[in-house]
Parts: sequence; structure tokens; C-alpha cells
Amino acid sequence: MRIEHDLLGEKAIPDEVYYGVQTARALENFHISGVPISQYPDLIRALAIVKLAAARANFECQQFHEAVLHGIEGACQEIIDGHLHEQFKVDLIQGGAGTSTNMAANEVIANRALEFMGFRKGQYEHCDPHNHVNCSQSTNDAYPTALHVAIFLLNGKLIAELRNLVAAFHQKGTEFRDVIKMGRTQLQDAVPMTLGQEFHAFAESLDNEIFALDRIETVLYEVNMGGTAIGTGLNAPTGYAQRCVDHLAKITGKPIQLAVDLVEATQDTQPFVLFSSALKSLAIKLSKICNDLRLLSSGPRTGLNEINLPPMQPGSSIMPGKVNPVIPEVVNQVCFKAIGNDLAVTLAAEAGQLQLNVMEPIIAFCILESQTMFVNAADTLRRHCVEAITANQDVCRRYVEHSIGVVTALNPLLGYETATELAAEAMKTGKGIVELVREKKLLTEEQIGRVLDPQAMTGAGGH
Repeated sequence: MRIEHDLLGEKAIPDEVYYGVQTARALENFHISGVPISQYPDLIRALAIVKLAAARANFECQQFHEAVLHGIEGACQEIIDGHLHEQFKVDLIQGGAGTSTNMAANEVIANRALEFMGFRKGQYEHCDPHNHVNCSQSTNDAYPTALHVAIFLLNGKLIAELRNLVAAFHQKGTEFRDVIKMGRTQLQDAVPMTLGQEFHAFAESLDNEIFALDRIETVLYEVNMGGTAIGTGLNAPTGYAQRCVDHLAKITGKPIQLAVDLVEATQDTQPFVLFSSALKSLAIKLSKICNDLRLLSSGPRTGLNEINLPPMQPGSSIMPGKVNPVIPEVVNQVCFKAIGNDLAVTLAAEAGQLQLNVMEPIIAFCILESQTMFVNAADTLRRHCVEAITANQDVCRRYVEHSIGVVTALNPLLGYETATELAAEAMKTGKGIVELVREKKLLTEEQIGRVLDPQAMTGAGGH
């Protein structure tokens, strides 16, 4: 054991761990979600990126000597590369506006830096968590900046998975381009379309969400580094803030910029609200698509049965032979959770008071959780569902042939009133629209072939 101290007194710390006394107290205080920050490696990498940028800026401002810089750089790079993540054990949900997370990073980096410098853990006179790793910083600028970085790191992964899913839907759209089916509005027969058009529409819908996520990421590029406690820059040397932001931009490859008003930026959580709203939009769209997949595959004997989802597992403990649409179902549930998380972000953002919003830890938890679930859900939906969907072409064709919806195509030739009378008679007698048109001699055979051809009614007949 080694003995460390803080304002509350001394505490024994196991010598093998890299965290220190403040992290140890947080581990005692916050048994809340059971989810440690180590579960989100991009957040840990983001913390190390922020501390690396700060160390380089501090060295350039002559806040400490080169040996300290090299020690911190070595420790930060190891963490960015994926090492020491198990040392970040603090619960994501915590009091103190993220102080415990910030101090966990400060302590782990300081103790690993000490080893790089040839010292033992806890010899903080050579590299101190506060005086060196946290130099010119406060939790109130380092923590939200790290959240910005973590979210856009994860956003890149999410967009990549969504693009794969979009490609899978487009591939099915091309495969189903000749499958004629009935479109439906308000769950009632509408007009013919192709199954390919339906799947291309799914793809395009998700592509719009990718565009939104890509555009909204830019709100995360403005940070309050250098504002320290409340945005006034107390304890930060002249020129530090801009140098730190410049290093952040260089390390991340993103156009990170310093906020115009650091006091405003320190208390404001609008970037998180906007990004969370984009995730909610994705949830709404993805859930709608999954609802459609479940409906189109319903049956197999008493539902729509227009498509077949791949059978992934037995569907019932009592009903033999039953197979459920478990993959769209689980993605639906991910979407519900993301929508709930967005509400939590909204409430947390509204709860900010004066110069700081102390609710940022729950904001971090909700956004990172939603992003991670969406990354997994998009991959799962693509690999275990969309890529293996097949079409029941005969079922789709039969619906078209027996549908009254094709009467809509007669409006330009016969008028709405006559077409309505035909639809009513077809409903009453069970006869088909084409059969009635022939019976009443309303159109020639050439006109019937041209106007009531389902393929022609679909427009392009494909994408």
C-alpha cells in the first residue's frame, strides 16, 4: 500500500493501482449505475487527448520542464492506444460535475508518467495530478471538452455502421426491383409499387440521418478549454487556451475551435442537446423501419407475409414452429432507450444553474450509451436480418391482382366519381377492377393494358 492524502485526510491506496486518493473516494461514494467509465473507451481516449494537448500547451507556456512533458506524453499515448483503461473504475453517473472522472484521469496519468520518469507511483513532487496533469485546467473545461471529443470519436464509428446498413438496404432494393406489390397508406391498400422501391426508401431515410449526424457533429468542435473554473481563465497563462485548442485540433484531426465567450460556453450544454436530438431523430427513423420489417414479414399464414426475415431462434417456449422477428424487435428497444435518453439530456441541460451545469455526467452517460447501442444495433440489424431478407414474390403479386387500389389509375380517364363507384362495386361483389371495367366496356383493351399495368403504375419500377 501507499499513503496518499487530500483535504479530507490520508488514505491507503493499493500500490499496484494507478489511480489515487480522489478516485478511491469516488469508488466509495458512487455505486449508482454499475457502469464504470472504462466501459466507454472513447471517453478514456478523449480524456487522454485533452490532457496531452494541455500538457503540450503548458510546456510551451513554460509551466513545467521537459521531463514532466515527456512523462505525461508517454502516459497519455499509452491510454490513447488502449492501455490502462481498467484503471478508470469510477461510475459514469456521479456528483461533482465530472470531477471524479477528471481526477481519475489526472491520477492515472500522473502515476504512469512518474514511472516513465524513473519514479514510483505516488511521488507527486515530481509529477502531480493537480499541479502538472491538471495544470491550467478545471474539471469545468477539461471534462466537457473531453465529452465533445468522445462523442465525435464515437460518431465516426456510428456513421460507418449506418453506411454499411444503408448499403445493405440498397442492395436489397436492387434485388427486389422487379417484385410488384401494393403500397399502403394508413394500413389500407394504396397504389402499386415495387418492393425494391420500398427498400431503397429505407436506405435513403437512413442516409438522411447520416447526413444529419455528420452536420451536427460540427457543434462539438467549439470548446471552452482555457476557461478553467467559470470561463474567466483564472490560473491559465496568457496564450494557453489557444495553444491547447490548436494541439487538440492537431491530435484529433478535427477543426477544434475556442469558444468566443468562455463564460457562456462553460455553462452552456447546447451542443449536447443538439447532438442528442439527432440521435433521437435516428431512433425514430430506425424504429419505424423495424416496425415496417416486422409488419411486412407478419404471418406467415395470417399476416402480410410479403417478405421473410431470417430465422434466428425458436420463437416460443409453448408454440412449436413459431419464429419471431427478434432482430427488428431488439433494435426497436434500442430506439426506445435512445429516445428516453434524449429526454434525460433535455432535463439535465435545463437544470443548469448560473456559471456551470453540474448535470453533465448524466448527459455523458445518456449520449455515449445511445451511440454505443446504435453502433451495435446497426451492425446487428444488417448482419442478422437485412442481408438475408427474401421476398415472397407470388404473395406480393396476388395482393396487387386482388387490390381495389389500382382504381386510382383510372381517375384521369374516368373521373373520381366513376372510379369511386367501381371501387364500391368491387368491394360489394368481390369482382376485380379490371373485370368490372371490361364488363362495363369503360376502356379498350389497349387502354386497360396501358393504364392498369401494375409495373407502369410504379413509375420507374425500381430505384
